[in-house]
Amino acid sequence: MNVLLISTYELGRQPFGLASPAAWLRAAGNQVRALDLSRDPLSEDAVRAARLICFYLPMHTATRLAMGVIPRVRELNPSADLCAYGLYAPVNAQLLRKMGVATILGGEFEEGLVSLSRRLAAAPSGVHPQAEPEISLARQRFLVPDRNGLPPLDRYARLTLPEGSTQVVGYTEASRGCKHLCRHCPIVPVYNGAFRVVQQEVVLEDIRRQVAAGAQHITFGDPDFFNGPAHALAIVRALHREHPALTYDVTIKVEHLLRHADELPVLRETGCAFVTTAVESLDDRVLALLAKGHTRADFLRLVDVMREARLFLVPTFVAFTPWLTLESYEDLLRTLARLDLVECVPPVQLAIRLLIPAGSRLLELPEVRALAGPFDEQALTWRWLHPDPRVDQLQRDLEGMIARLAKSGASRRAIFTEAWRLLRQARHDKREGTASAVPQRTPLNLSSRASATDPAAREKERVDPPECPLPPAPPAAARCTIPYLTEPWYC
Repeated sequence: MNVLLISTYELGRQPFGLASPAAWLRAAGNQVRALDLSRDPLSEDAVRAARLICFYLPMHTATRLAMGVIPRVRELNPSADLCAYGLYAPVNAQLLRKMGVATILGGEFEEGLVSLSRRLAAAPSGVHPQAEPEISLARQRFLVPDRNGLPPLDRYARLTLPEGSTQVVGYTEASRGCKHLCRHCPIVPVYNGAFRVVQQEVVLEDIRRQVAAGAQHITFGDPDFFNGPAHALAIVRALHREHPALTYDVTIKVEHLLRHADELPVLRETGCAFVTTAVESLDDRVLALLAKGHTRADFLRLVDVMREARLFLVPTFVAFTPWLTLESYEDLLRTLARLDLVECVPPVQLAIRLLIPAGSRLLELPEVRALAGPFDEQALTWRWLHPDPRVDQLQRDLEGMIARLAKSGASRRAIFTEAWRLLRQARHDKREGTASAVPQRTPLNLSSRASATDPAAREKERVDPPECPLPPAPPAAARCTIPYLTEPWYC
């Protein structure tokens, strides 16, 4: 049977979510074509030839893009069975089914795709009701991903080194799911605290083949590389023995980095270029509401721990939440400058706004339910407005500024300085916050030691924050002083 697998976007990575099911479906006797629409246009011939067309939906952006493609696919091939699989498929099942998607597969989807292909091969043409579970947490014995037919690695995001050279990046996954239940995380509605490993020999062979195809660096896409630390460390040790010049990056929670601090030298010694960690906020109340499992103090301690381990830390944030104030945003910028982390934070992280997707645990919070407007089927999120309109305007201004300056090649320091200017502009905006179910909070104490005892100075600082805490950049400053991927991480 002809099967077409489609990915719309996955952060500039060659999609594991196409390569892995391609191996399973081909092993089951199917003819498989894989299309990555982030790199190539939709092939109308491939759509017309397929009996089964499957959309990979690993993230919010990919799902929104897929929903723009599905009507065209149905128009080109109205008799094909449509399937959506990946994290965002089950939580958007109702909307996807309304668009004509007959099968929804979340969690460990490879076995479900093979079952679906066999069922359809034995059935007459036409759309058939789903028989496979919408969410499977089966412990699968993985096959080595089959990347044949995907665009070459050098067409994807690259690793940029401080001296300006770039390296070809491969991508793999050593595990899926997560042990934790962070309220804002899209993994939780599907895995609910479970995680599943990809067998070590499969991961290593996948990397071996990507190195043969030109990869000089590997991104591990695990939601948390230290959900299974013994599994993870065994893989990077074996990886380094076989490919001593290969570098890699991983994503690990703050609490796991602190808990396993003794293992951090292993990451450094085996070629870890940087570690991404989802800090989300520097406000302890927000961290508690998001159920992040760490505090502001934990993050501050982690910065020291990582520097002692000589590992680059890349913090990510959900900066704009209903509980943010202009004062707490100032605190975020000040803290990043004080900790010398400005170069470590991808500029997009300064403007990320909290998403409340379908199925989100955030809706467990009464104040979020009271705040949420109608569900926006185009944006795939519950809409919310901040009680202070200046905060929403600042987020919009930052988003536009960052996109514009990043496109022009501006440095992270320059973008940070412009973010500070926009904050000052917002603080001068005289519009008052509107009434809301979200309680207004006492601003964080951000005053300098000199103004802390001077009410007049403190009031002046409240309405007119001082100059940007960054010293001016030298004339020949590099765009960035740490390794970074040309398409940054975000949800």
